[in-house]
This record gives sequence, structure tokens and C-alpha cells, in this order.
Amino acid sequence: MTRNATSLRPTEPLQKPAPWRIASIIDGRQLRVQLTAAAMDNLHDESAARARALELLHGAWFRGRMIAQERMMGGADGLDTSRLLSAVQDEILSALFDFTTTHMVRSRNPTEGERLSVLATGGYGRNSLAPSSDVDLLFLRPYKQTAWAESVIEYMLYVLWDMGLKVGHAFRTIDECVRLSRQDVTIKTSLLDTRYLFGDKDLAKEFTNRFQRDIISGGEAKFIADKLEERDARVSRNGGSRYVVEPHVKNGKGGLRDLQTLYWLVKFVHGGKTLEDVLRSSFFTPQERRTFRRAARFLWTVRCQLHFITGRAEDRLSFDLQPEMAERFGYEDKGERLGVERFMKRYFLVAKDVGSLTRILCARLEANQQKETWGLRRLFPASGSGALKDDRFRIEHGRLTFADEAQVKDRPSDLVRLFKLADELGLDIHPFAMSTANRALAKVGRALKSDPVAHEAFMDLL
Repeated sequence: MTRNATSLRPTEPLQKPAPWRIASIIDGRQLRVQLTAAAMDNLHDESAARARALELLHGAWFRGRMIAQERMMGGADGLDTSRLLSAVQDEILSALFDFTTTHMVRSRNPTEGERLSVLATGGYGRNSLAPSSDVDLLFLRPYKQTAWAESVIEYMLYVLWDMGLKVGHAFRTIDECVRLSRQDVTIKTSLLDTRYLFGDKDLAKEFTNRFQRDIISGGEAKFIADKLEERDARVSRNGGSRYVVEPHVKNGKGGLRDLQTLYWLVKFVHGGKTLEDVLRSSFFTPQERRTFRRAARFLWTVRCQLHFITGRAEDRLSFDLQPEMAERFGYEDKGERLGVERFMKRYFLVAKDVGSLTRILCARLEANQQKETWGLRRLFPASGSGALKDDRFRIEHGRLTFADEAQVKDRPSDLVRLFKLADELGLDIHPFAMSTANRALAKVGRALKSDPVAHEAFMDLL
């Protein structure tokens, strides 16, 4: 295959192919007509109708996957690819549901208990589907279990499995979803990403309202604490460092799961349906927004390429895959500078950006949540808050910060003195101070290099 992946190099502007429309990849109307014909041509042979339907659905799915891969080789980034694959899956599932409920498991006189709504959850619910990722579905029923709903779900799942797809699924009532969300933060997180696909719209809307009222409202502090604890455990299991020789793109430190954790936390606290909604939140500074998008595009591109290269859900960037990845990203050997080394350097720089972003934003979320929890008490002096002998800094809720953030522009040495004082006092640095420091570096970098006070403070730290 001829590769034209130079535009994937993250050091250059990303040149995307022309925007795609799902109708140009899968003609949903034509697919449904073909499925109906398969049922009509085999009225008395259900197995033959199923075999023909399986052939049609698999063909459409395979075509969508091949187009996604071709677009990626032409320069499309991983986020674009994951969304295209998600849209393809939407069309396949919708056509299968219509075929199943119209021709195979038809309900002649549907009752109230035979209402069924199908929602995407997890990554699929976020409209982000890697080439070999699981397709996570929630089959939602109003209250009792019915034979019709069981038959519909069973028929759909067996067709999807025969297509070679990995499907994660649950069949629950709204009450069960709420109860399980209270018990398990993983289920709560998965349901946070639910997206209506097809079936009973009113039932799906009722679930969304209940989840907002009973799980999200008032549960922000616990969710933040649970997700940060979960992240620490995950990072520890994967080595505790972002600089490993075979990094895990999804679960490793500085990987996609860290970005997703930020997305979940901000979405839970500030709302929003899509990634774009969440990033538009005033919680992010423009610079943080750009860093998040740039890292997400790069890491999703790496992950999708790994899946396409191996043909499976491989998320570890192993030694044997690194040269192929470097080539696909357009990194060539230049004398003694190997392309694979330059690619891995870029990977670790992105992981470092993700780590910095995670540290700042998670601390900011915690700090904001503490302010809301403490209420009026924040107006009164308390232990762990107040002034210092050095009036350029102060302690806010146990964290060191600038007394006046505007001062950094005139006294760049305060950037280094912030870290020196935090070290002397054994304090964490306030997230807002970290954000100020990051923004100021580009403007005061030259002045900082020639500042003798900053030199002295740096040598003391060293």
C-alpha cells in the first residue's frame, strides 16, 4: 500500500481529507431495502433470510472500515477516524434493529412492557470507536422483562457476534441503572456517556432525566474523588511512569485514559453532551483547550493505526510496532537520527503535555469543589489559609499561590521562587498558580534566563 502519511506528522499542520458524510459511505435506505428483500425472498426459510442479512450487514460494515483506513492513510487524524467508525456502526445497528423488529421478531400487539430503547455507552457513546474496540450497548426496558425484548436482543447479538464484532451489553431498567451507578463508579462513568440510538425515545429521555437528577446532581465531589483514586490505581498497574519503553497508548500514564478522565470530570461537574461541548466550557483556558485537542488527535491517531496494523485491539506500542508507526507518521531516518527515535520522542512529549494538563485541571477541579463545599466558611480565616512573610505569595486552602497573578509579568523570578517556597513549606502548588506559570513562560522566558534572582532560587532548588 502506498503511504501518504506525511500530514500525520504532529510537527506540521494536520491536512485532513475532505469532510465525510455517512450517506456517501453507507446508504442506509438502500441497505434497509436489501434487508427487506432478503426477508421477503425467504419467507419460509428464516435461516436463509438471516444468512443473507448477515452478508449484507457485514459487507456494509467492512466497506465502512476500509474507507476509514484509506482516509487515515491519506492523512485523516484518529479522532476523525473514530467518529467515522462510530457513524458506520450506528447505521449497521439501526438497520439490524429495523430488520429484527419488522421481519424476524415482530410484536403484533405491543404492550407497555414491550417498550425497548437502545443506547450506546462507553467510548461508543462518546462517538469514538477505534477499529477493533468493543461496541458497548445498553438495552433499556421500562420495568419487567418480556419474551419479545429478550428475543430481539438475542437475535441482534448473535448477528453482531457472527459479524466478528465484540459487543458489551446490558439489559436493565432505569431503576437498575440508577442503583448500580451508586454502587460502582465504572458503571456510573459508562452511563455518563450514554447516547440514544433507536427504539423508544421517551424511555431514553426518562433515563437521562433520572440519571441527571439522582446521580449527577450533588454527586460531584464523590465522583471526582472516585475517578482520581481510580486513575492512581490504573497508573500504578501500568508502571507508574509515562517514560516506559513500550507505552500503553490507552491506559498508560499520559495516555488516552488520562484525557478521558479529564473529559468525564469536567462533563460531570460542568455539563455538556459531546467533547466539543465539554471543551467549550469556561473551565478550560484557550491554551489548555488547544493542548487537549492536539494530544487527543495524536493519541487517537496512534491508537487507530495500531489497530489497523495488527488487526486487533492492540494498545501497547511495542518494539516491533514502533518502526512501522514511525513510517506511517512520516518520520524517516536522517543520518544517525532514526525516524523511530524521533517518533517516540514526539510520543513522550505529548504524554508529558497530557500529564501536565491532568495535574493542573484535576487540582483545579478539587479546589473548586472545596470552595463550593466550604460555602461561607471560605470568607473567614481558617487553618491552612492566609498570608505569608513573603507578601508575593499566599496560602489558599492548603496550597501555595501568587498573591497577585499579574505580578509574574513584572517579576519573572517569582516563577522559580514559587517552587522554592513550596519546597521549603512542604505545600502543594495551587492549580491556578500552575496555570498562571504555564501561560507566563512564553512571555517571560527570555527575561527569566537573565534574572540573577531566578538563577539563585533555581540553584537552591537544584
